[in-house]
Formats: sequence, structure tokens, C-alpha cells
Amino acid sequence: MTNEPQYPVQAAATTFQIIETLHELNGAGVSELSEELGKPKSTVHDHLQTLTETEYLVNERGTYHVGARFLELGGFARSQMKLYKIASPEIKKLAEETGEHANLMIEEHGKGIFLNKAKGQDAVNLDTHIGKRVHLHTTALGKAILSQRPEADIDEIIDRHGLPGVTEKTLTDIDELKDQLTTINEQGYAIDDEERVSGMRCVAAPICDDAENPIGAISVSGPTNRFDDETFATEIPKVVLSTANVIEVNMTYS
Repeated sequence: MTNEPQYPVQAAATTFQIIETLHELNGAGVSELSEELGKPKSTVHDHLQTLTETEYLVNERGTYHVGARFLELGGFARSQMKLYKIASPEIKKLAEETGEHANLMIEEHGKGIFLNKAKGQDAVNLDTHIGKRVHLHTTALGKAILSQRPEADIDEIIDRHGLPGVTEKTLTDIDELKDQLTTINEQGYAIDDEERVSGMRCVAAPICDDAENPIGAISVSGPTNRFDDETFATEIPKVVLSTANVIEVNMTYS
């Protein structure tokens, strides 16, 4: 069971709940938000007005959307990250070499965040976008990161966010997940066999700092018809591990 968060400043929490709900709904009006959040229309309206006047939301004939001002903040935050700067050229090379999707993920507050991605010439369209947040246990990237964390940290993340299923293949049993994390730690890479997106397989490796703390993960993902068992088990892990090693060395000596 996940813990219900306790917010010291409830008004600020409401503001961000409105922003996140608008993001999830891809826009909404006052009545829809009020019903969705279980809050009075007057409260929702006041927050929407404030966010619009400060230019964080846009109002399109009564339907509110998240504004591009968030892009400025997110873009700045990403540009300051050493991992992003060093890993991005290698992510591009990885996509070109494999022809598939190459991804870079970090963890914040127990969720995985896609920090960068590159699309090879054969890559299919996916729902991943820069900044997308996902449950760590649903992706090879997230499991690669978790495999390098102490068990107490893993338990805290699961207690906070749970183990929701995304597809019928998502690992939702804590013991099975921990067994797989042990295997990942031993072999150095993680796999995702249609666990977040049906029809897609993914191989990921963690990126660690000098103290062996995980600071992110990289991956290659592709459709199951191209990621056959041999490719999935041998070829892709080899190139992903090699790229992860290059990034770690560059992080150390740059």
C-alpha cells in the first residue's frame, strides 16, 4: 500500500495537482477539473486564473492547457546536468548504430524520467517524450537503476509508488522484482520484455558514478519482430554495455 502524501502548504499542492491533471487530460475546463479533483469550482477557477496570469497556463476558449513556459524551466534544468551533456552524443550514436530507439533516463523522487532520446532509421513511433515520468519497475531503464540501489531504497520507492501493472507482462510481485534485480546486478544489464509497451522489447544498462551510485541508465528498444531472442540476449546487451562504459569513463575524466 502506498503512503498518502502530507503537504505542509495545501494551496501549493492544489496548484500542482491542477497542473498535473491538465497534463494528464490534455486540457480541461473548470467544471471538468473540479469534478476530477473533487474541489469547489471557485477554488479551481482561482488557481487557473493565477496560473494563466503568471503565464504557466494558456486559456483556449475556456479550456486550459499547460503552457510552454514549463519548457523553459525544464530545458534549463536538463541543460545543467552533466550526464545529459556527456551522454547525449553517445545516445545519438547508439540509435544510429542499432537503427532503433536509444534512451537516457534518470530517477527523481522514485520515478523514472526520460532525459533524452534518439531515433534510428528503423525506429517505430512510441509514446515516450522528453520529461515523461514512468514507474521504474515497468522499464528496463528503471530496473537497471533500481538494481544498483540498496534494498531499503527499493522498498521505500515501492512503498511510495506501488507496483502497478501497465501491460499483462509488467512485474507486479515484489519478490519476483527483487529476484530480477539481483540478476540484473550480476549480469550488468536489464531487459524489458513487453512490460511497458506491448510488442516492444528493451535492453538497458545503468550509469554509475565513481562511488558506484546509479545516476541514470541508457537503453535501446525495438519491436519484438526485430528483437528476436538471439538479438535480445546477445547483440543488443553488448552494444548497450559498451556505450554505458564510454559514458561512465567520460563522466569521470571530463
